[in-house]
Amino acid sequence: MKQIILAVFCLALVLPATAATGTLKAHGKPGDAGLFVDGKYLGPAVRYTFAVKYQVEEGTHEVVLQDPRYEDFKTTVTVKAGEVTDLKYELTKLPEPKGPFGTLKFGRGKPETFMSMVVGDTSAVYLNGRFVGHLEEMNHVGTGLLLPPGKYELRCSSPMYGEINQTVEVVAGKTTKVKIPRE
Repeated sequence: MKQIILAVFCLALVLPATAATGTLKAHGKPGDAGLFVDGKYLGPAVRYTFAVKYQVEEGTHEVVLQDPRYEDFKTTVTVKAGEVTDLKYELTKLPEPKGPFGTLKFGRGKPETFMSMVVGDTSAVYLNGRFVGHLEEMNHVGTGLLLPPGKYELRCSSPMYGEINQTVEVVAGKTTKVKIPRE
């Protein structure tokens, strides 16, 4: 019996302490805004019209919601272990940009379909260091990001497709397709 107690005690010393977590759920407009907690991107606030629940360590956290068409929304929340923290937000719309525009999107060199080729991959996409959306929403038929013509530094770190870091050039009236590195 002493050996079992000693083994459990030693195991407790070796294993890292697990932080207690609660759930953060954001509700608001626009629903597909990117949710950042303490500077770390968690994913979109809403997917398929449902608020996404994210596990967050208990404690006080800075929360930022971003969408390229809106002003950033910043607040502080306190998450309690085992509880759901509901965050209500509404981002303020920025003035409509004036064209001309080109379109930036992701693809794999195959014909487009109504369904995303990267279903489930909500990795953050950044242009010139600014969050502009997630990978999944930028490769359906008829989708893409409208941008003023110019060169942009693109960055996306996808657990499914790896690192995408490149300079892209957007041309007015044309679609620039960024090839997803592997299938």
